[in-house]
Amino acid sequence: MGKVRIALVKRTARKLLELYPHEVSTDFEKNKELVNKYVYLKSKKLRNQIAGYLTHLAKLRARELQREAGTEAEA
Repeated sequence: MGKVRIALVKRTARKLLELYPHEVSTDFEKNKELVNKYVYLKSKKLRNQIAGYLTHLAKLRARELQREAGTEAEA
């Protein structure tokens, strides 16, 4: 079983994805910089958790877009 993320991490990552969809990538390091740029945090651990969840969401979104492109090509 995986680790449970706190609501603050999920809420913040989803909001960043909603506001800056073109800046979010599947690269953790780039997302860390993005979080530093737009969110004021004193905690390095919290920044990393948000960036990690943001990376996870970006990978899910990319997989979903790829799946949609595959079904459109078949039709």
